[in-house]
Amino acid sequence: MTFYIAHRLFAAHDRALAADLADRLAAKAGADRVFLPFCDTDEEDLVAEVKGRRLFELDRERLGRLDAMIAILHGPSLDDGVCMEIGYAAACGVPVVVLTTDFQTYSLTEAGTHLDFPDPLLQAVATRIVRMAKLGPALPTTPGPSRFRGFHARNVAQTSTALDAVVDALLELPTRAPLPTGSREASSTPMYVEASPYTPWGQDHLAKACMDTGHIVVVPQRFTASDPVSGALADLTAVCSAGRLLADVSGPETPPGTALLIGAALASGVRIAAYQPRPTYTHAHGREPNWRNLMIQYASEAHLANDEAVLSWLAA
Repeated sequence: MTFYIAHRLFAAHDRALAADLADRLAAKAGADRVFLPFCDTDEEDLVAEVKGRRLFELDRERLGRLDAMIAILHGPSLDDGVCMEIGYAAACGVPVVVLTTDFQTYSLTEAGTHLDFPDPLLQAVATRIVRMAKLGPALPTTPGPSRFRGFHARNVAQTSTALDAVVDALLELPTRAPLPTGSREASSTPMYVEASPYTPWGQDHLAKACMDTGHIVVVPQRFTASDPVSGALADLTAVCSAGRLLADVSGPETPPGTALLIGAALASGVRIAAYQPRPTYTHAHGREPNWRNLMIQYASEAHLANDEAVLSWLAA
């Protein structure tokens, strides 16, 4: 099997954690079977006319021929590039094992179903989730070390245990099975509209524009379904069989479920437009500015900044 490790690239401690996981997995599965982005695409020394697009192309090429994915996610604000890659893998039937260092759980209502992530889609597509639900037990210490070194040791030991559990889970994965999708008939293919939870204009703004121009519109079920995981699977299937995905990517990052659906749509050949009326740009040494995570930016065929741009894309 070929293993792809998806992780947040922009902080040294995340890269170090992913490298530790890659090294442990390589020791059991073979180094040539493990792909670690940033390390194996050699981003610092990569030369390309549009570097972000080239990085997107290299990662997408890998996503199209892997056997399993390991995704590292932390906290309520999940990396949108990782979530996009999870969606791509899920739509291709690739099993995904998720490692989370977040000890919190989440629910859509105060007394609702507890989930490992804020968006039910992550729960729905994960083959297995390895969590560190609380701080590990105190370790025996010798006299002298400070309490801070002892606390550090507890966390390192807990992380080590979780990484070993992820490796074991990967080596026991079932064979891949592609996600079932519906047929696409031009006369009845729906438009899937995904709103952003970070914006004040709500679900109806983009959906109404689509309906007013004669499109059949599908909107998310997972936030209103009595079973949010079943609703999430229905959303995923609907996106993979849609003709187009119109996604509001507004927020500090693309919302995690939205990013996942963009990845699934890309893998399924669905046209994608990203709506973002107030863009923010990221900058990295040697790379052009990006208006979103490069995996989101280059997966989208259009970046729509206003209502006129939406109407123009709908008419195309």
